[in-house]
Amino acid sequence: MRFLVDNQLPPSLARWLRNRGHDAEHVFERGLYLLDDRSLWARAMADARIVVSKDEDFLYLTGQPNDTGRFLWVRLGNCRNDALLAAFSASFDTIVAAFDSGQSVVELI
Repeated sequence: MRFLVDNQLPPSLARWLRNRGHDAEHVFERGLYLLDDRSLWARAMADARIVVSKDEDFLYLTGQPNDTGRFLWVRLGNCRNDALLAAFSASFDTIVAAFDSGQSVVELI
């Protein structure tokens, strides 16, 4: 899978995803950190990437006409990076399966 990790999440999450064999980039790595949400969403769709973010605004961008975007909504509260990565580790197989089944929005709670 191809992921684009948004500003509110650490670059270590993109590294964690890459270490599991996925194509993952952080917005800072790509110089996309100043883009507004619509532009970032359009970029992710053009690159066939799943947006990984805590930003609820992406939820409202899904389902628009001709929308092909996918969104992994991280709904965890503020936590340390190790707790964030532990939550991803515990749920990642389920997340992948949900996207593989065709879901466009998946929540990590």
